[in-house]
Amino acid sequence: MNRLDKVLTDNHYPGRGVLWCRTGDGDLLGAYFLTGRSRASQARTLHRTPEGTLIVAPSEASAHDHLRHYVAARQSGHRLVFGNGEQVAAVADRLDSGEHPALALDGLDYEPDPPIFTPRLTVVADGRGSGPAWFGAARHSAGARADTNRLTLRVDGLEPGEGVLMTTYRSDGQEIATGDPFAEVRVDAGNRADLLTELWSVLPAGLRIAAAVFSPGGLAEADIRQAAPADS
Repeated sequence: MNRLDKVLTDNHYPGRGVLWCRTGDGDLLGAYFLTGRSRASQARTLHRTPEGTLIVAPSEASAHDHLRHYVAARQSGHRLVFGNGEQVAAVADRLDSGEHPALALDGLDYEPDPPIFTPRLTVVADGRGSGPAWFGAARHSAGARADTNRLTLRVDGLEPGEGVLMTTYRSDGQEIATGDPFAEVRVDAGNRADLLTELWSVLPAGLRIAAAVFSPGGLAEADIRQAAPADS
């Protein structure tokens, strides 16, 4: 199992990412982060709404862009839903209607942004004690096939210091490709505050936009870090 810092340090452009892990103090926590290369991608903020959701929104006056601006995390009963696009709200609505997490994650498609075709990544985490988490990824084929590859992964029984990470991209500094399906990672953080520091410190300094750490039922208290204007 590779360390979180190594996995992300070796990736020159991870894009957006979702992480579900257990820190050293035993807490099960979710994390979401954004990095970006273009001015439009970097001109974004991650903030809490009065209703207790996390929103990715433009930091400058602009029209809504459904690929860049979306609900990033929302609570659905005892389940927490978070991910990299507008599918988060759709999955939460399905859970609200009584669908099982595995079914709620089905039927999603990758983003219509050729030539990369960014994967849509979603996590549904059960907030009851040590409940499971379901990861969903809607990915484009490595070949010419247009039909979506859909991966659903159930994660149970994480020990302190263990986590699962998905990123939209992987890059060697030259070429950019869609990220690996998932990575099991070792997390050094002993607590929630340490996790945000650990995650932020290994994101590419010139590309990082925002990162947040949160717990099921605790989105209103999510810890958020934003890049300063000088970092953008």
